[in-house]
Amino acid sequence: MGVQSLAVACGALALCLTLAGATNPGFVVRITQAGLDYAHQQGIAILEKELAHLKLPDISGDFRIRHVGKVRYELSRLDLRSFHLPYSWISLVPNVGLQVAISNAFADVDGNWRVKIHFIRDHGSFELKVENIYIKINLKLGNDASGKPTVDTSYCSTRISKVRVRFSGKLGWLYNLFHSAIESRFRKMLESEVCEIIARSVRRELQPYLQTLPVTARIDSVAGVDYSLVAPPTATAQSLDAALKGECFSLANRSTVPFSPLALSLPPDHDRMVYFGASSYFFNTAGFAYHTAGALVFEITDSMIPKGVDFHLNTTTFSAFVPQLEKMYPDMLMKLKLSASSAPFLNIGPGGLSLKPVVDIQAYTILPNSSLAPLFLLSLTGNVSAVMNVKYGRIVGSLNVGRMKLSLKHSDVGTFQVRTLQSIMNIFASSILLPRLNARLNQGFPLPLLDRIQLSNILVQFHQNFLLLGADVQYQPRV
Repeated sequence: MGVQSLAVACGALALCLTLAGATNPGFVVRITQAGLDYAHQQGIAILEKELAHLKLPDISGDFRIRHVGKVRYELSRLDLRSFHLPYSWISLVPNVGLQVAISNAFADVDGNWRVKIHFIRDHGSFELKVENIYIKINLKLGNDASGKPTVDTSYCSTRISKVRVRFSGKLGWLYNLFHSAIESRFRKMLESEVCEIIARSVRRELQPYLQTLPVTARIDSVAGVDYSLVAPPTATAQSLDAALKGECFSLANRSTVPFSPLALSLPPDHDRMVYFGASSYFFNTAGFAYHTAGALVFEITDSMIPKGVDFHLNTTTFSAFVPQLEKMYPDMLMKLKLSASSAPFLNIGPGGLSLKPVVDIQAYTILPNSSLAPLFLLSLTGNVSAVMNVKYGRIVGSLNVGRMKLSLKHSDVGTFQVRTLQSIMNIFASSILLPRLNARLNQGFPLPLLDRIQLSNILVQFHQNFLLLGADVQYQPRV
């Protein structure tokens, strides 16, 4: 009984350690069967071209024919004129990867023959038709040390059920007597060569293409995003899922994020070819990165006030709300410095994306010698919502500001009624600050896309703790 209890305790400890070491992704990419079918179409077209360039070795040997004797033959200059893959499909194999099946493929081969019977020599040409070719390929998916995806051929089999060869020339009739032996050699040779060229094509074409997935992508001059895989891609019965780190960071000084991603489970939607799940962790690490880099600081000066606004950022305007300014700093320009006291933290739910930022507003007057004199420090809180979309392969957005609340944190010019400043601060926020923020958000966050991929038919949905983006895919081949 004691031994059993010890085993149970050790098992529970191992499970806890495993769960503790597991890393939830901040970003998930899901490829549906529709997406795999599209990728398969592109891949089969490339494979057809590869197989059409298959180099076949010369064949030689001898054969004994009754009443004729020993015949020495040679088949050379084999030219694979075409290789067609008319029927093929790709399927998901849970816990294994992907399987590609090809049926009823066919090929045409031309070549020359030479024959020697005793002292008789002759030569000519031949035509070979290979039909009913069946190919099965298993692809194993993984990730390398840098977090990039990998692919390899874990299994390949080729079966050819029909080979027909026809020789022409003076002794062509002789070849036709033992065509079955020739056809058998062709069958074995092609079955071996096809799987070799498929494995080579996976290594030379597919694997390098998968490596174009960006492990890190630059957002702008301040921040980047880590899209490395935290685990090998997972095949289920319905989709292929890739778990990415999905963590934004400061380019100048990457620091540890003080919070962890929650578990992310995408809904079973399959209308689009690909889905992206961007968690609240993904967006909040962006806020943390920009705050850490000191990028969430904005200054408002009089020159930034839109022409349609009939007041200036100076002590004359503000003396209507802070009477002491007229006496202390008569008719002087002012500057407002806005900074986030902490990294903004947003929430994502079925109702949308929202955040409640806390912004410090330090007001200064600009003295005649261009130095700054502090006036007062305000705290601004408010409700902000966001509209999200995808444009040119990037997540873009725009903010809408709801009700804002001001409070006085400190004053160097005596006490005053803060609520009287509410309307003018609303103007500064809506006409100056918000357009600048939205211009930045319109530049967007780059999505983890393979090279030469474009998205269309965009779907945007909000779920608990993550944003779901769906899209169809179009591959743009090199010209």
